[in-house]
Amino acid sequence: MLAELNNRYAIPNHVQFREGEGGLTMAEVSNAHATARIALQGAHLMTWQPHGQEPVIWLSKFAKFAPGKSIRGGVPICWPWFGPHATDSKLPGHGFARTVMWEVLETKEMPDGATYLRFALVETDATRAQWPHPCSVQIEFTIGRTLHIDLVTRNIGTQPFVLGEALHTYFHIKDVGQMSIRGLENCDYMDKAGGLSELKKQLDGIRIESEVDRVYLNTTADCLIKDRGLHRIIRIAKHGSNATVVWNPWTEKADKMGDFGPEGYRGMVCVESANALDNTATVEPGETHHLAVLYSVEALE
Repeated sequence: MLAELNNRYAIPNHVQFREGEGGLTMAEVSNAHATARIALQGAHLMTWQPHGQEPVIWLSKFAKFAPGKSIRGGVPICWPWFGPHATDSKLPGHGFARTVMWEVLETKEMPDGATYLRFALVETDATRAQWPHPCSVQIEFTIGRTLHIDLVTRNIGTQPFVLGEALHTYFHIKDVGQMSIRGLENCDYMDKAGGLSELKKQLDGIRIESEVDRVYLNTTADCLIKDRGLHRIIRIAKHGSNATVVWNPWTEKADKMGDFGPEGYRGMVCVESANALDNTATVEPGETHHLAVLYSVEALE
C-alpha cells in the first residue's frame, strides 16, 4: 500500500507516505512554508506548523494510535452528526468519519509552493448501515503559510438529508490562563457543561477558568484566539458553518479521558467550525455542501 501511494501521489519536497504510530498510514507534508501530518484513518490532520512558528495544531503527547480509534488532538472530522446520534445512543458520538479509512484522490504542488491533498471517505456496509443516505464525502487540505480545509458533502440521492458536522480543531496555546477568544461577543450559546437547559448570551471575550463546552448559534464570524503567552493570534475564518463550538475539558474530565496527560488541557483549546443543534445543514438532492475553514497566524501587538 505504501509503495503504491508513494508511486501515485508522493511529490518530492512536498508529500511522502509513511507508516506511523500504531501502524497507521500517514501523509507527511513538508514544503517551503510549513510541515503537517495527516492520518488516512479519519483523514485526520494531526499537525500543522508554519516555519518559524510554534505548532498551531495541538496533538496530545499521550494520544493513542490504533485502528478504529479517534486520535486526541489535531482536526477530527465530526460527520454526519455532531454529538450523540439523535435516535440511537449506541452509534458513535460525532459520527464515524473520524475513525474509518479515507482514500487519497489527489495531491499537487500549488503555484505559491503550498501542498494540496484531497481524500474521500471509503463507504462500507457498516457506514451505510449508520448513514443510509446516498452521498459522497471528500476533504481537501491546502497546507502552506495558512491552512485551508474544505469538507465537501454531495447528496447523490433523491431525498434531502439533515447533516450535522464539525471540524473539531485543537489549537496549541501556551497556557489557557493567558488566552482569550474574540469574535463571539453578543452570540447566544447552549452550555453543554451546564446542561443545555437554556440559551445564554456571550457578553464579552471568552476566558477559560473551568470546563467549557459551548455551542454558539447563528454565527459566521471570524474567531480570534489571542495567545499572550506565544504573542500571537490564531485567526479562524469559516464558510458554510453557522455554529461555533468552544471546548476545554479542564481537570476532572481530562483526567478521566486518559489521553491528555498531566496538565495537557492547559496547552489547548478547541474552536470548532460546525453545523450543530439548531444549525444543522439540510442538503437537497444534487446539492453540494461545503464546510470550509482558513486558519492563519498573526502577531499579537
